[in-house]
Amino acid sequence: MRNRYLDLLRFLAIVRVVVYHVTGWATLTLIFPAMSVMFALAGSLMAASLDRSGVPAVGRRLRRLLPSLWVLAAVFVPAMLLTGLPLTPKVLLWLFPVSDPPANYWGGLALSPIWYLRDYLWFVLASPLALWLFRRAPLRTLLAPYALLAAIEFGVLANPPTVLREFGLYFGAWLLGFAHHDGLLRRTADRVLVPLALALGAAGLGWIFTHPGPRGHDLNDIHLGNALWSAAFILVAIGRAPAGAAWVDRTPVLGRVLTVLNRRALTVYLWHMPFVVALTPLVDVVGWSHQDLLGLAIRVALVFALVGVVTLLVGWVEDLAARRTPELVPGRPRRTVADRAAAAPASPAPAGAELAVAGARVPGPRRAPERSGRTPG
Repeated sequence: MRNRYLDLLRFLAIVRVVVYHVTGWATLTLIFPAMSVMFALAGSLMAASLDRSGVPAVGRRLRRLLPSLWVLAAVFVPAMLLTGLPLTPKVLLWLFPVSDPPANYWGGLALSPIWYLRDYLWFVLASPLALWLFRRAPLRTLLAPYALLAAIEFGVLANPPTVLREFGLYFGAWLLGFAHHDGLLRRTADRVLVPLALALGAAGLGWIFTHPGPRGHDLNDIHLGNALWSAAFILVAIGRAPAGAAWVDRTPVLGRVLTVLNRRALTVYLWHMPFVVALTPLVDVVGWSHQDLLGLAIRVALVFALVGVVTLLVGWVEDLAARRTPELVPGRPRRTVADRAAAAPASPAPAGAELAVAGARVPGPRRAPERSGRTPG
């Protein structure tokens, strides 16, 4: 049974990503480090899949990941080829993005969220070995990505490949997802977990505020601070996750929205940025600035509305990838066998049955005893 609290975290992460890309507010990355939270939740799900299916879970996870990308590529790759993208073998990376697939001048920005799928793909491929190592040496395995990132940030490893840097930045969150699935975070006493989270959070914030990036205190530009602050956030938000959030479904609209966004998370993530880019010229035409709260609110609403339309059109691909019955809008209550039986009309009785039943219930007239003509003695 799904944990609605984790569904709520994923919902907030997706909404935060979209709002951040529209507004550019760096503070949002500090308030809610969405990408690390998404990787942690994905890591927990991956560990559960490996426990159920073993190594074949890798193929199943990729099957759920790639079709939505292929739908996006079917629309945008031809458009980019027609507007200057060279047709080279690297275009095939849009089918299996182990590296950044090529894009032209406008596609590079509109399709920039593809990096998440690239990292996700590598983390899925590494998960069988990583989970095996984690369960034999959990602390050392968990510390390895942070040590790798520190080595990169302090110049011990110069000019590392992009994928190696991303392992240092986000694979720690993925491994914290392993720890959540295995119950290690839940079993860690508060006297250990809380001081650890406070120490990591303080170190992360200290690094963030003393090493601002080109966009100020935006976590996306400050890798070491991002990893430390995100780890602290995950330890608290996921390490102390409740068993559920039943209150969510007490409001049917909220429960349905959570279900829809969780079932269509990949579609929303992949398609929102093209609309953000397409609507950006409105800033010049209408005169909206990033300080115009009304203008930003309208842009956020427009992006979600346009993504909603696309989700209706192609979101069902996620159902097919997960081998679910395709739905335009997921989350419709399903009737049980008992519900269908209760709603079914009563079957008409066969001819003559009523008379037979009546005859069984109503006795016929009693026959009067015959008189013999003699008086009893």
